[in-house]
Amino acid sequence: MTNRREFIKKAAVSTAGVTIGGAALGMSAKSYSRIIGSNDRLVVALMGCGRRVGAYYGPIANSKNNVDLAYICDVMKKQREKTAEKLKGKVTGKAAVVNDIREVFADKDVDIVFNATPDHWHAPGAWMAMEAGKHVYLEKPCSHNPKEGELLVAFEKKYNKLIQMGNQQRSAPESIEIINEIHNGVIGEAYKAVAFYSNARGEVIVPKVAPVPEGLDWGLFQGPAPRKAYEHDTWNYNWHWYGWDYGTAETGNNATHELDIARWALQVTYPNWVDVEAAKRHYINDGWEMYDTMDATFKFPGNKVIKWDGKSRNSHKTYGSGRGTIIYGTEGSVYVDRNGYKLFDRTGKVIKDSKAKEQEAGTALGGGGGMTDMHVVNFFNVIRGKESKLNSSITEGSISQQLTHYANISYRIGRSFDVNTENGRIKDKKAMKLWGREYQSGWEPKL
Repeated sequence: MTNRREFIKKAAVSTAGVTIGGAALGMSAKSYSRIIGSNDRLVVALMGCGRRVGAYYGPIANSKNNVDLAYICDVMKKQREKTAEKLKGKVTGKAAVVNDIREVFADKDVDIVFNATPDHWHAPGAWMAMEAGKHVYLEKPCSHNPKEGELLVAFEKKYNKLIQMGNQQRSAPESIEIINEIHNGVIGEAYKAVAFYSNARGEVIVPKVAPVPEGLDWGLFQGPAPRKAYEHDTWNYNWHWYGWDYGTAETGNNATHELDIARWALQVTYPNWVDVEAAKRHYINDGWEMYDTMDATFKFPGNKVIKWDGKSRNSHKTYGSGRGTIIYGTEGSVYVDRNGYKLFDRTGKVIKDSKAKEQEAGTALGGGGGMTDMHVVNFFNVIRGKESKLNSSITEGSISQQLTHYANISYRIGRSFDVNTENGRIKDKKAMKLWGREYQSGWEPKL
């Protein structure tokens, strides 16, 4: 298989131009050599056609967004064909159905790649797209490990391309409203946030070496990850729980969203201390290799703290719903989730109850809804210069993502650790051995 660098070089895709506008983005004059006007059509490609891809159908098919779908790409034949059938007659553009994303990167007419691949492909797929001159809508987790978060910020800066991270609650009007109110002192000084997720995931089979399923390009599925034999049922979602080659466990999979809201509300960056209690508590003899239950604590300068309560296989609604964030302040508290928010005074009296006007899936697989639609539109608008700011830039998103990586690393080494609040690096030699990962030869990131 042609390696990443050789393929991009042979494709000779020009990255001299940039498809953004507005001095607020801090781009040089040279970066404005190619500007997409507000009425110009954007050409997009879908990278990964699993459970999440359906969340993009609405914004891509909406004629108001003025986009053409050029490619539908997935390493599993039946998934890309299913997506093509679902979108038949609903989108503009002559979408080619392809197996290899590098074919998409080689097409200079593609402006945007929607990356909804397994976790280990998120950052590498994003930086390959930027190298090829594309903007990226990047699903969470934005990175498989802390080093990749740093790399994404560096690649974005080098290639003058935009990454909108897919933590779509950043675009929810109700969340934006209440976070602004918190910052303006509606609950006094916000000092603590409890983020949570509860689900009732079932038993999974014990993986065993098996023939590669029909229609699956196993080599491309692995992509940047070191090669190994296929194990049943790795490719179909269970890669989340089968070790660290491809997934980031439940914390990377779902805590990203709520921890981001918590950090946003408390206006904190990197923690100075991380502690985790986590274990596999359910179906002890099944194939699930990571923890399925986690309690994590992140302490920040200014005596602020974020707690994470994650239960993958016990759906008891400890806090009244399957997922959300509670923010405590000196004069009150706020409960916020995808359905809106409740504002309480210090006695616990409800002061305001704001219901979300747009619906977004909570713990259902795949998700999607009005928040995702707004998040995608914000992305389109910034590319066109109609808005000046991404609601979830990779600079901000990668910091929130680091919290999930800290929690996973603390679990894996079995101890708490201190963090350098200036650069986010862990002050523990054993932990820092997990800062990055080993890549398959030829797939290493090069800046």
